[in-house]
Amino acid sequence: MSQASPRVVIIGAGIVGANLADELVQLGHTNTLVLEQGPLDIPGGSTSHAPGLVFSSNPSKSMTEFAQYTIEKLTSLVGPDGRSSFLPVGGLEIATTEARLQDLHRRAGWNRSYGVEAHVVDAAECLTKFPMLNPELVLGGLYTPHDGLALAAKGTQLVMERAKAAGVEFRDRTVVTDIEQSGGRVTAVICDDERFPADVVVSCAGFWGPNIGKMVGTAIPLLPLGHQFAWTTPAPSLAGINELPSGASRPILRYQDRDLYYREWGDRIGIGSYAHRPMPVDLDALPRYRPEEITSERMPSSLPFTPEDFAAEWEATRELLPDLGNTQIQRGFNGIFSFTPDGGSLVGQSREVDGFYAAEAVWVTHGPGIAKAVAELIITGQSKTDLSDCDLNRFEDVQTTDEYVSETSQQNFVEIYDIRHPLEPRLKPRNVRTSPFFSRQQALGAFYLEGAGWERPHWYEANAALLDQMPDGWAASPRDDWSRMFHSPIAAVEAWKTRTAVAMFDMTPLKRVEVTGPGAGPLLHRLTTSSMLRAPGAVSYTLLLDAAGGITSDITVARLSEMVYQAGINTNGDVAYLTREARKHCEQHPDQWVTVRDITGGTSCIGLWGPLAREVIKKVTADDMSNDGLKYFRTKQISIAGIPVTAMRLSYVGELGWELYASADVSQRLWDVLWEAGQEQGLIAAGREAFNSLRLEKGFRSFGTDMNTEHEPEQAGLGFAVKASKTDDFVGKDALMSRAAAATKRLRCLTIDDGVSVVLGKEPVYVDGVPAGYVTSAAYGYTVRKPIAYAWVPTDIQTGDAVQIEYFGQPIAATVVDEPLYDPQMERLRGVSLATSPS
Repeated sequence: MSQASPRVVIIGAGIVGANLADELVQLGHTNTLVLEQGPLDIPGGSTSHAPGLVFSSNPSKSMTEFAQYTIEKLTSLVGPDGRSSFLPVGGLEIATTEARLQDLHRRAGWNRSYGVEAHVVDAAECLTKFPMLNPELVLGGLYTPHDGLALAAKGTQLVMERAKAAGVEFRDRTVVTDIEQSGGRVTAVICDDERFPADVVVSCAGFWGPNIGKMVGTAIPLLPLGHQFAWTTPAPSLAGINELPSGASRPILRYQDRDLYYREWGDRIGIGSYAHRPMPVDLDALPRYRPEEITSERMPSSLPFTPEDFAAEWEATRELLPDLGNTQIQRGFNGIFSFTPDGGSLVGQSREVDGFYAAEAVWVTHGPGIAKAVAELIITGQSKTDLSDCDLNRFEDVQTTDEYVSETSQQNFVEIYDIRHPLEPRLKPRNVRTSPFFSRQQALGAFYLEGAGWERPHWYEANAALLDQMPDGWAASPRDDWSRMFHSPIAAVEAWKTRTAVAMFDMTPLKRVEVTGPGAGPLLHRLTTSSMLRAPGAVSYTLLLDAAGGITSDITVARLSEMVYQAGINTNGDVAYLTREARKHCEQHPDQWVTVRDITGGTSCIGLWGPLAREVIKKVTADDMSNDGLKYFRTKQISIAGIPVTAMRLSYVGELGWELYASADVSQRLWDVLWEAGQEQGLIAAGREAFNSLRLEKGFRSFGTDMNTEHEPEQAGLGFAVKASKTDDFVGKDALMSRAAAATKRLRCLTIDDGVSVVLGKEPVYVDGVPAGYVTSAAYGYTVRKPIAYAWVPTDIQTGDAVQIEYFGQPIAATVVDEPLYDPQMERLRGVSLATSPS
């Protein structure tokens, strides 16, 4: 963008807002105004009091990359004193229990998966790196040598000065009171009597973000919470160690077994605690300081210290760091930070209003990295780092209510340092969203996990009665303690019955929208990699790409009639994207109106799959469900026992069958009719654990887990979804060829050599002893009799090559194999071969 390009107004001059202005400058855009309600030298938000610890370890590749960029950028920001804005003292996470020590191996694996140096060290090495530690408590630690301390306030001032020099305008002591919009777009920011025209508005207001969002009708689902931080009086063993009063030379320290962290602060120790009760903050009750009253110890984001909440943690601290035995708490405060329903940041463009962006719930660790991503999003339309983990629009409407945000965010505060299994569901709130089949599932003993508020059966205890009937070979070997969590041997029964008889899967939680109007076909045709202008009845598996050719979603689109399409999508982010694009289409083509409506909650879906599925369905419908009557990847309206049903000849488990959609009000009857009709064929209800195993045997991808915007179709094994016959332009088409040629990694199928070890995802993959990729999806393959893992590995890896997967610090041998492992000729899916005993 040039100086004459759209006007960007950034609300908030903390570490995110200031860095966003600077990153826009780096991309050539200087037509930017930054508004800050406090003084620019001490804005008074979280940046002003952040302790600055930067630990890279994170299960999210994107958040790890953001942290790495933060380190890189702050290191490059050198002040007049000749010192950078980052202290590379390293990071040390200690373990005082065996469970924590094992988890540190897992966390080290995340680092290695994403290219970050990490070492699990013994207790003696921990004491060498941080001599104040109690040798009787520490069992070992995770050392990340390139982590350290962000001097956030200093770095923020330096990027402000650089942005100002490039022509960016900063205004402090300016409170935003409203945001104007017209025709679904932002047009100006109002600050009392002043009006600032804007084409793009970005809320970087921190915990004040929800108030900014309300001005444009966009939910910013975060909760401000108080978080304790305190300083000790000088510790004798630190005398003369650090040159500066706030300096540090030893690693930043995490004591996660007690929800505590530490950093040197000159000759004192700074202590942060998550061990106390959650302290929600009412923004309306915050002290109102005049700008001239704000100091480093007096600001809106710094609340009075509550020593009674710190007493137990102070004792735990003195036990861990005995040198502090003769010190006292010199001062402390309860600083305000932002928490969200899933613990992630809130980044991206509003679904409701074009031109309104948010970069909220962003901590110092990721601030400059996320600022860079948002700048790319504004200027080029897409971030180089995938943003799906922190997409502003990822939450369902029920998850953005004040009650849900408050309860879940407080729970995330409590659990922030807990050892959490990747499948572990939240304890509350539960039963927020249930399918019409919920009571029937409960009667069958469903064990539920939770996702997007939905209760999703993982397996059914009723099927345990079939374990004794299951043929030899289907059961998996015993698992280790970690992979055994949230697993049941019953999943083997459910896989067996799906492959050899017939099963019903509740697919209701999978997101779907209805796209309607004369513009529906042209809109979808422009956005997807397949033709959307085929005759009604056609179903297409297709991709949504960004302009750079990255995969933003994989979707299934059915043309139900001339002007009605149903699209099975992945997330609420897809709804936001389709909604924005529909608005643009209507503006550009007034005669081709189009609407996008989320129909998930008002409908249901049953996957009826297995070689005997046709034997079941023909009992309850007079419609022709033969191969000729409804071909693979076709749809039609049918009647099942008088219930109107949309049947799609699809299967995500690799067996004959259909996805059966019905209105929610008649869905329970649909379940009952199919259940009764299928008893002769041995019909069962099956859950997500079996489903995941079956889909991996068939090589089916899962967006967000297996691929995202960082990947183009060919390297993800989805080149077939880009139809060569489609000569019309579509989003991302021009970038595909060069993007594919530049790919250095490819998604490949691995099988575990020992036939026993089950990994869970995000583990590093080694080639010739060097970390070279990471696992995405994994499961035991009950049909193929071995564990499966999909992984991103270098493109030169060939079928038959040996690799190793690091699992809790131990190597597991694996082999690269061709895919799919099951039914590569597609005979079972197409109903050509319906043997009930697959080999």
